[in-house]
This record gives sequence, structure tokens and C-alpha cells, in this order.
Amino acid sequence: MDKIKIEHVNLFYGDFQALKDIDLTIADHEVTAFIGPSGCGKSTLLKTINRMNDLVEQCRWEGSILVDERDINKEDVNTLRKHVGMVFQKPNLFPMSIYDNIAYGPRTHGIKNKKVLDQIVERSLRQAAIWDEVKGNLKKSALALSGGQQQRLCIARALAIEPDILLMDEPTSALDPISTAKVEELILSLKEDYTIVVVTHNMQQAMRIADRTAFFMHGEVVEFADTQQIFHEPKDQRTKGYVTGQFG
Repeated sequence: MDKIKIEHVNLFYGDFQALKDIDLTIADHEVTAFIGPSGCGKSTLLKTINRMNDLVEQCRWEGSILVDERDINKEDVNTLRKHVGMVFQKPNLFPMSIYDNIAYGPRTHGIKNKKVLDQIVERSLRQAAIWDEVKGNLKKSALALSGGQQQRLCIARALAIEPDILLMDEPTSALDPISTAKVEELILSLKEDYTIVVVTHNMQQAMRIADRTAFFMHGEVVEFADTQQIFHEPKDQRTKGYVTGQFG
């Protein structure tokens, strides 16, 4: 089932065109990876899906992005972001307790009942595979956690508002190998319940976690296919050059 449909998307920062006629269909309950050299448009497209580029001065885009057949430009932005969660490259926790970081989103959406919030916090932390590590310290500052724990807490915070889609922009680039492995395991477990789109520079990571992979270059999608095909039988010479390390 198609979860996200991106059709003829062009995006500009002033006079500079960052995305060029992007067409992608992202399936439900799969992990889709965006790969490619720095500055090729991967993160720009990711941020456009939940309208984060609305906040960027002189940024404009044209084309169509549908989430569950609904035009994102016709959705209230807060409603859209409730369905489309985002996890950033570096953990961006609030300077408050572990509990309050997770409860923050549900509270902004009107949930005030303490018992309900307790259930949401526990469920989200369990989903993010960090409950056993923090359950005795929920009142402790979230900023006291390790980098890997902070990133999983950010994932738990995104899950707390019960999105359908999880966008992840280089979620492990600031983490050590052990923490990276934990986040990758988490991503694979979450796709049973969520549609996940991951931007990554790590090609081995894309091979480990992604069902399908899109290769970007100079603002274009050069190739989009099953991940194994992208890495082992690419159809475009530019893709082949990138994945074999001939350029990039």
C-alpha cells in the first residue's frame, strides 16, 4: 500500500533549485533510505514531507505530496506533524525530565490525565527499546543520558504522539557503533507499525535496514529500487559509481 506519493516536486531556495522534478512512491510498513552525496537534496525532501521547509526564508516548492491520499498543503500543519514525526541528526531533547520530554507532545495535543500520560510514556519508551534503562529515573534530566540513549529518547518522543510515519535525518551519524546498532535494530522493529524514511550517508546502513533505496544527485532522484538492486545491480552508471566508491 502506498503511504506517501511525491509527484513532480521542484523546490527552490531563492534562485537556487535544490530539488528537480522528484517522483517517488513510498510504501507503508517499509523502511525507505535516501542516499547520495552531501548537498544532493536528501534532507531537503525529507523536511518537505512534513513541511519543515515552511519555516525557511525564500524557500518555495511546487508539485504534489500526498500522505494517505491527502495533500499536505491542505492539511493543518500541526495535524500533519502529528501523523508525520521527525527525528533529527543530533538529539534535540528539551532541558527537562525524561518523563516530561515524552509527555510534552501528548500534552500539547490536549492530553492532561496523569494516568493516560503515564501509559503513553511507558509505551513510547518500550517501543524505543529504552524503558528498562530509564524506568527508575523518569524524573531525571534527559540531558544526563548518553548520546545513544538521548537519540532513542528522541525516537520515543516522536512515537508518543502516535504518528503513522517516522522521518529520520541521519539518526545515527553522531553515535558510536554500539549505539548505532541499537538504533538500527529499533528501526527494523518499528517498521511493523510505522512507515519509516531514513536519510543516511552510510551505505552499509542502508543495506542493513532499508527495503527500498533512492539515490539522489544534484537535486534529482537518479535511481529508486529495491535496496539489493541499488547496491548490487544498479541500472544507472552514476549510481554504480557512487555505491562502488568511484566518486561521491
